Amino acid sequence: MSHTEDHEGTRRDFLFYATAGAGAVATGAAVWPLVNQMNPSADVQALSSILVDIGGVSEGTQITVKWLGKPVFIRRRTADEIEMARETPISDLPDPVARNANIDAGAEATDQNRTLGDSEEWLVMMGVCTHLGCVPLGDGAGDFGGWFCPCHGSHYDAAGRIRKGPAPENLPVPVAGFLDDSTIQLG
Repeated sequence: MSHTEDHEGTRRDFLFYATAGAGAVATGAAVWPLVNQMNPSADVQALSSILVDIGGVSEGTQITVKWLGKPVFIRRRTADEIEMARETPISDLPDPVARNANIDAGAEATDQNRTLGDSEEWLVMMGVCTHLGCVPLGDGAGDFGGWFCPCHGSHYDAAGRIRKGPAPENLPVPVAGFLDDSTIQLG
């Protein structure tokens, strides 16, 4: 093997690696805008955590706020609604899982596991039917005194748990907590 052949091999290897490196950089530069456009926009990221004033919500009423582009129901329940929700046996629920982002993922769907913190009266849930994404009607609607989705007939109870109809899951409880007596933080 002559000195010239060693030199050619080295030059060939260098050209191969340099071309491969340039190709990788060019591919990354072409793919990055496509991947980056899937990230949330600045306005969505700014709303990833919002504060909601609940000082004016009286017992037996609810407000609906928009968070991350979806409705969130915040209900101040009456003593009767709380009692009705607590008396429901877990065995009567089509979906026995709490679906509460603030507690363990597999927790049972008891009324206590669906309310906000230690408060019995405050219920915070995503206002999107788990069947096809419609927005259920509230204020005691449906057969179980909670919410009713008129699109396909899903009935939710006073704790937002599916009781009847095609919806497969309870209305989910988002990450939320009290900042003070009159302010809830979502996200």
